Amino acid sequence: MTQAEIDTAIQAYGQAAASAREVGFDGVELHAAHGYLVDQFFWEKTNLRTDGYGGSLENRTRFGVEAIREIRKRVGAEYPVALRFSQWKIDDYDAKIVTTPAELGQFLKPLVEAGVDIFHCSTRRCWEPEFEGSNLNLAGWTKKLTGKPTITVGSITLGADLMTSFGSPKTVEVTGIDDVLDRLERGEFDLVAVGRALIANPNWAAQIKAGAIADLRPFDRSVLATLV
Repeated sequence: MTQAEIDTAIQAYGQAAASAREVGFDGVELHAAHGYLVDQFFWEKTNLRTDGYGGSLENRTRFGVEAIREIRKRVGAEYPVALRFSQWKIDDYDAKIVTTPAELGQFLKPLVEAGVDIFHCSTRRCWEPEFEGSNLNLAGWTKKLTGKPTITVGSITLGADLMTSFGSPKTVEVTGIDDVLDRLERGEFDLVAVGRALIANPNWAAQIKAGAIADLRPFDRSVLATLV
């Protein structure tokens, strides 16, 4: 991308956020995960730039930082702004933007300073530790390092991750939620995001609240046809 193209994209993020607020949305989230554009700047394997947007970890956050700053400028100081990020990419499950807690803190700091209110930390399996020597997942580490609220996500009440379930006709069985609830109550993270389980069970939240996990419908690819 040329500088002019970068500037245009950043302005577009800001305008989209302003439009969302104008029509009544309660907040906005910048998708910076899974190999989307912002994430392409974050990751050293896709960001091969030699200017101020590439090279060091701090430089690779610059595009995202400038987008968040523009969003914040357009929506004001009190409007909720979230950022969704991930280590893994759609075509590389083992990808890592950072490999240590120290690097994660270095990565997150400029994003916090730019105006992120809450981090949506995307993992394929929410129960997996992010770094050796600690049971904290990515959302747990992000909250610990930034003090900001975090959202965890990844195979909630399901026994297989997203891409595995989409690539196989097999049914993904329902699992428990006790571990997630325990970690939520301990304050490891603040919110839990649900995808496939909610598609299969539109009343998922009510069923969880009622303790009716045994009544949850397993997920398989056929339920996607019900969205059309």
